[in-house]
Amino acid sequence: MPEVGRGTAGAVLPGQTQRVLRNTYALLAMTLLFSAAVAAAGVALQLPAPGLVITLVGYFGLLFAVHKLQNSGWALPAVFALTGFMGYTLGPVLARTLSLPGGAQTIVLALAATGATFLALSAYVLSSKRDFSFMGGFLFAGMVVALLAGLGAVFFQMPALGLAVSAMVALLSAGLILFETSRIVNGGETNYVLATVGLYVSVFNLFTSLLSLFGFGSSDD
Repeated sequence: MPEVGRGTAGAVLPGQTQRVLRNTYALLAMTLLFSAAVAAAGVALQLPAPGLVITLVGYFGLLFAVHKLQNSGWALPAVFALTGFMGYTLGPVLARTLSLPGGAQTIVLALAATGATFLALSAYVLSSKRDFSFMGGFLFAGMVVALLAGLGAVFFQMPALGLAVSAMVALLSAGLILFETSRIVNGGETNYVLATVGLYVSVFNLFTSLLSLFGFGSSDD
């Protein structure tokens, strides 16, 4: 197993890495705003939840399309299709949270915690230049386990398991932010489209997991 790279704090990043970072954060900001707008529209229009099957098929199908089109002119439309779809799936979740006592505060708290976590972890990697690539296999395996456990919680209606999965996904998402940012900083990811999608998914999962955890006390269950 590779050792954690110590990096050089304060070292100047290569020009290509700076461009990838700049383009990644610019596109990430646009996709997050686009997702938020779609989610807000979903709440306002009271759009129904797409359901588990449509969500999984839509997510993995659009994710595959992004990877397939990563070097073509259709890459950006594919990214916005994916992030817009994820915003649509988030709308009903936000609507349900808003219907609970203190729901608005729960959303603000989850949003603030997500933003603070992302900024803190990103700043740490950018300043330390540490290499977190060694975490890749563990994080992938953890997400597979979390996905299967989450499906089990849905099918067998086990709220306690669902809460545990949310905590697990929150931790894994934080690890993925470190991993994805480290790959960009250390030259492991040079395609800003894929870098953006990786960070977007991590931020999205972190927010929804924290929303579930913070909203548990406000639940009617």
